[in-house]
Amino acid sequence: MFAEFKAFIMRGNVLDLSVAVIMGTAFGGVVKTFTDAILMPPIGLLLGKTDFSNFYINLSGQNYASYSAAKAAGAAVIGFGVFANTLINFIIISFSIFLMLQAVKRLQKTQPVAVTTKPCPYCITDIPLEATRCPHCTSTLPEKT
Repeated sequence: MFAEFKAFIMRGNVLDLSVAVIMGTAFGGVVKTFTDAILMPPIGLLLGKTDFSNFYINLSGQNYASYSAAKAAGAAVIGFGVFANTLINFIIISFSIFLMLQAVKRLQKTQPVAVTTKPCPYCITDIPLEATRCPHCTSTLPEKT
């Protein structure tokens, strides 16, 4: 059972997925910091020195200075400003991943695959281009023209 588990873990796609999850988590932190520290302050300034994270609906009926103060007091609140920040983070992450995939796709298209085999006209098995006899069906291949 341990050998099967080791074989499962060592497959390439499991390792690739693990690396992708770790890098995605780290990238998410970078984008969150970018959004909270760089992108949202100028937008808030343009909207009258507003911090989006303080946009909330207070359901408890009491007054609080900020969303974080209401949450700390255990009040029932709907934090639509925090949701807006999270949504902006998601859009930035999605767009960044889209740009990376487009770059990878462009790089992959530049390498044409060299043709090294041809099908045998008798048994349709792939054989080397230089072959004069098929190793599978032993048929003599027609001369190249």
